Parts: sequence; C-alpha cells; structure tokens
Amino acid sequence: MAENTFKPAYDAIDAQLINYLHDGFPICESPYRQVATQLGLTENDVLTRLQTLLDSGIISRFGPLYHAERMGGALTLAALKVPQEHFEQVTEIVNAFSQVAHNYARNHELNMWFVLATETQQELEQTLIDIESQTGLPVYNMPKLNEYFVGLKLEA
Repeated sequence: MAENTFKPAYDAIDAQLINYLHDGFPICESPYRQVATQLGLTENDVLTRLQTLLDSGIISRFGPLYHAERMGGALTLAALKVPQEHFEQVTEIVNAFSQVAHNYARNHELNMWFVLATETQQELEQTLIDIESQTGLPVYNMPKLNEYFVGLKLEA
C-alpha cells in the first residue's frame, strides 16, 4: 500500500483564521490587530497568512460582499448556449466586460453562466445587449426574484 504523502496546503492556525473570518470581520480602527488578538497572533502574522492563503489559491478572495441593489446598482445571473468549438473565444469576449463578476462553465445545454453587476439597471440591460451583439448568441437573463440567506459555513 502506498504511503499517503498528501500534505495540507494550510496549517491549523490558517484553518482557525479562515473559520474565525467566516463569522465576520471587525469594523474598527485596527481590524487585523483585533483579529490577531482574538486568535493569539500578531497583526503581521494575520496579514502574512492571509496573503499566503490568497497567493496559494487556498482562498480566492478576501473582501466585503456588497448588496449592489441596496446601493442603487443592479445584479443578474445570465447564461449562454455556446458551441463547444467557440467556447474559449466567447469566454474571452464575456470576460472582457468589467461588469462580469463571475463566469462559470457548466455541463448543461446552457453551458456558460455568469453574474453581471452594474451601477444601474440601464447599464445592466445595455451590457446584456452588448454581450449578445459581440458573441452573436442569445443571452438568457435570469434576474433574482427572491433572496434567501442560507448561512452555509464550512469549517476549514
């Protein structure tokens, strides 16, 4: 039997930091220092560990989540049915729009899904038109009808 040589890319302190930050980030003059104090670390340790987690891809982002609609903006989920032979080209076109927040390939008839976030509803509608025009494909707009808070938290 082969020996398991898998080593986690983060240690127990990193896991503790991730789990702590999942519950929220303090809003105060020195938030990283406050996190450090709560976890028995130095402020520099917290900053260095967060940067290492980001650089290694263990976490993909660290930052606030904004409710675009509450700030006067607009948000939607959209999809495209992209012929496989044009998928890379269409991906480049869609991703060139600064309003595209996320873009995912899916194993589905509608095989490209993306989120648009804009400053206004009018900009959102124009961006959908522009994507349709530049890709030559119909865009399926699926705006949010209701929002539910699931509160999913997975322990690191």
